[in-house]
Amino acid sequence: MINEESVREKLKKVNYPGFSRDILSFGLVKRVLVSGNDVTVLISLATRDPAVPKTIHEGIEEALATLEGVGKVVIDFDLKDPPEPVTGNPAAAQTSIPGVKKIIAVASGKGGVGKSTVSTNLAIALSRTGAKVGLCDCDLYGPSIALMLGATDQQPLATEQNEIIPIEVQGIKAISMGFLLSEDSPVIVRGPLATRYTQQFLRQCLWGELDYLVLDLPPGTGDIQLTIVQTVSISGSVIVTTPQEVALIDARKAAAMFRKVNVPITGIVENMAWFECEHGTKYPIFGEGGGAIEAERLGVPLLAQIPLDIATRDRADRGEPIATLDPATNAISAAFAGLAEKMIAAVR
Repeated sequence: MINEESVREKLKKVNYPGFSRDILSFGLVKRVLVSGNDVTVLISLATRDPAVPKTIHEGIEEALATLEGVGKVVIDFDLKDPPEPVTGNPAAAQTSIPGVKKIIAVASGKGGVGKSTVSTNLAIALSRTGAKVGLCDCDLYGPSIALMLGATDQQPLATEQNEIIPIEVQGIKAISMGFLLSEDSPVIVRGPLATRYTQQFLRQCLWGELDYLVLDLPPGTGDIQLTIVQTVSISGSVIVTTPQEVALIDARKAAAMFRKVNVPITGIVENMAWFECEHGTKYPIFGEGGGAIEAERLGVPLLAQIPLDIATRDRADRGEPIATLDPATNAISAAFAGLAEKMIAAVR
């Protein structure tokens, strides 16, 4: 028997393009009408990308075709343009996190490209400009911020209202699952619970007055990433990649995710751009020029090229981020200082 419940069960198998979450849980299905064996589905969608409704339409047709005895299927779309960002309005700069002026998301399409290293050093470089900065490690399954900040032995406190007081270290405020677990304790939680932890880090953490909150997103484009960008208003985002094509492919997915949910992409950071030996010769171990090509393809700036550097890796392992060094005497610290300046200008 075909009824609204059986139709909605089928619609749960239709994911939003590029995501693992279905159109029903997104709230896109506004109405399901069943008349005999005929079905009408009304979808409300805010997008400027014509490929999105096309893909959803095809997915719904394919899903409902498996309903035994289904007759005519009508799929109506209520298409709207996404809201334009408002400029010159102080209210537009407000976020859903009290006291936080600007939120910067650092993302990558895949793991292993040094996203957390970039997030940590960017946060410290921002703080060295005199700004008040926070760093939120949203990568619950692979938290590394605590180690990079040299604070694995510290634990955040909680108020009587179960609000989290972040750690203060290296001149910034920080929260990470790495502060709450021992180094050999895995995070074993399913998606919904992981999402809840992430929201707690964002909404129940007493960040105080911050000029910038840097979010170190998990790699990929799954439910946690989507929840984050829908929970708070992102002022700007950075996509971290290495120069080779296998990383650039996934960087494009991260860029596509941000654009579909109307998060501004500030630019690309090409990490591990080259290795420079003691004689000054540069070796492009992971390829050459990929970050610049991808930035041009996306129509965004190449914000920084960070070399593959032994000291950067060593200092991260010891909890002494490279950005704490004087930019006047260290080229890598100078690169992160330049990245911070560009981000300040971009999200102003």
